[in-house]
Amino acid sequence: MNIQEPNHNLIEHIVTLLNVPENSNTVSDLQSENASPDTPPASLGSQDLETACEVMTFMDEMPGGFLIYRADGNEEIIYANKALLRIFQCDSMDEFREMTGNTFKGLVHPEDLEEVEESIKNQIRGSQFDLDYVEYRITARDGSIRWIEDYGHFVHSDKVGDLFYVFIADATDKRNRQITEKNLLIEREKKIKNLLDEYNNEKNLINQEHLRRLEVIEGLSVNYESILYVDLDSDKVLPYRLSQRTEYQFNNTLCARGYIWYASDYIATWVHPDDREMVTQATDPDHIRQKLLEGKTYYVNYRIIVNGETQYLQLRIVNVGRPDHISQLVWGYRRIDEEVLREMEQKKLLEEALYSANLAIVAKNTFLSNMSHDMRTPLNAIFGYTALAKEHMDNRESVQNYLNKIESSSRQLLDLIEKVLEIAWTESNDIRIAEKECNLCDIMQDLHQAMLSKALDKNIDFTINTDKLEHYDVLCDPDKLKQLLSYLIHNAVKFTNYGGKVNMTINEVENISNDFAVYQFVIKDNGIGISKDFLAHIFDPFEREKNTTFSGVYGTGLGLTIAKNIAEMMGGNIEVKSTVGKGSIFTITLRLRIQNEPFSDSAEFDDFSFPLLDLKLLLVEDNEINMEIETEILQGLGFFVDTAPDGNVAVKMVEESQPGDYDIVLMDIQMPEMNGRQATAAIRRLDNPELANIPIIALSANAFDSDKRMSLESGINAHLTKPIDVPLLLKTMKEILQAREI
Repeated sequence: MNIQEPNHNLIEHIVTLLNVPENSNTVSDLQSENASPDTPPASLGSQDLETACEVMTFMDEMPGGFLIYRADGNEEIIYANKALLRIFQCDSMDEFREMTGNTFKGLVHPEDLEEVEESIKNQIRGSQFDLDYVEYRITARDGSIRWIEDYGHFVHSDKVGDLFYVFIADATDKRNRQITEKNLLIEREKKIKNLLDEYNNEKNLINQEHLRRLEVIEGLSVNYESILYVDLDSDKVLPYRLSQRTEYQFNNTLCARGYIWYASDYIATWVHPDDREMVTQATDPDHIRQKLLEGKTYYVNYRIIVNGETQYLQLRIVNVGRPDHISQLVWGYRRIDEEVLREMEQKKLLEEALYSANLAIVAKNTFLSNMSHDMRTPLNAIFGYTALAKEHMDNRESVQNYLNKIESSSRQLLDLIEKVLEIAWTESNDIRIAEKECNLCDIMQDLHQAMLSKALDKNIDFTINTDKLEHYDVLCDPDKLKQLLSYLIHNAVKFTNYGGKVNMTINEVENISNDFAVYQFVIKDNGIGISKDFLAHIFDPFEREKNTTFSGVYGTGLGLTIAKNIAEMMGGNIEVKSTVGKGSIFTITLRLRIQNEPFSDSAEFDDFSFPLLDLKLLLVEDNEINMEIETEILQGLGFFVDTAPDGNVAVKMVEESQPGDYDIVLMDIQMPEMNGRQATAAIRRLDNPELANIPIIALSANAFDSDKRMSLESGINAHLTKPIDVPLLLKTMKEILQAREI
């Protein structure tokens, strides 16, 4: 019922018309049997009188009860309409006043009064429009107890005092229906339990099987939308809980059905056509008995169609009877759409992961097979020529030839090892791009000189074109750029036949701003080309288009992967086009910071002679063979060499030396007791500043950028890798000593 904001003036007129003055404790004579509204109070005007009378007539004829009473402590009743008198079975207002004591308190059943008044008070306090709703009992004139609904409205008036006016409806039938429905539900539950008990023919197992049944039903009730009790022996199905689908087979009633009929009708009505045969077999009594002999629970997953939509369901069948005689079952149905979709997604992910893993395994196995061949080839040469050299020690020319071939094979093996390490560095992001000022023409000149000899060995015309460059001076990592381009040029030379052509052109294709420009390095050859199938995998690690065992071209299958990783680390990319038999074009695109003003010429160390002869070196090396080889090499270069077998001895020797006894320390990194970085840190802490600042160069098999970084952070001046690159070692020593002189 919708109660709107009251007309306070109208309420005041009605109360005045009822001749109940403010704060009066008497009932209006107008509501007595002999009263008449023909003699209205003088305080009302004719218009107000007419309106008030019309409203009172309307209230009196309303089909529902209506009551006005004071909101003071006595709660005196001011007005009750005819419908309310009928609810209380009163023929007159006098009877109603006598019966209720003319108060609201006398109207409510004593057992409900306190709760009702507290509820009204709380609702009025929390209501925006001073509304309340309560249900309570009353006692009719014949002594019967009835329920009513009370829709109340509190009205404050300075003229006639605070009032409640209330719409009242008889709710007895509604309450009785609720009680009846509740009793029916209870009776239905009892009937179900009784029916379940009736189907247990083994009296000595009644309690145990019933408990088992209830436990299963209670467990299924959490997640299963439909639950049925099935007795295969008696061909009966009893519903415990029904869903929209199972309601259809039971006509929305909890009554028994034949099992064979139910199963076939359910399958024909709901089950997906493609699953009907499977579900028919799965719900066959003999099949169920066989499955439940293997375990207490049996699952069937299938699809149904609801309003044209496919849904996934699971039927769970549990034996709740004797284990040696399968008959009494509990069935539970539940939706498993999310589970099935999740399983399908997981299955798809697993299949993709398995496919990727298999591809990786195949690629790595192929790579390892090729690596085994590629490693054994130079090793076979090293062992073979070493044996030949021993047999021809008296033939200097032959021995020299064998040693040259041993050196060539060793470099081939070293190149293979470095490639494997480089792919690990780039894939682990253990490389840092160190930008510095450099000149692209100088870099191209260095590349041309480095690659020219390999090209000439195959009579390949190798050229580099820089005509389209506008800005030569840039900021980039020259070492990484050289490494990137070297891989691609080397690849082009390697796969170009004798007498072919390899050309690299550098184009400045876009000047983004005054600070940056886009450069393209295009390497083009007329070699053997790359097939379309292999182009999709050309940058994958461990991939080679042909097995090197049969192709005759040496390669690790890692160079292009490393080149691509370096290009991406420098913020660029590599694209490739190729035609089998015609050649390939690799395009590297890089965004480089340009320098509009030429770099200032700095002093070059090689511009003047700096003597390295007679230098006194301290070689720190824990491996005896390495120490012997390195000592021989260094002494052969004219250096005086002292040795230390570990870091502790090295620190002690430096500490006990005099300034000038050693010019440079060559430090191994991985050593027992004290490693090279720890030894360097200890030397840097010596009290004598000349000894503490002695130049230290790391000679280590650790070649990762992170290893070099940690060496420099520990105080080492430079980090070189083994085996010793003599020209690089001499260059590094000269740079360090020249820097100290400056």
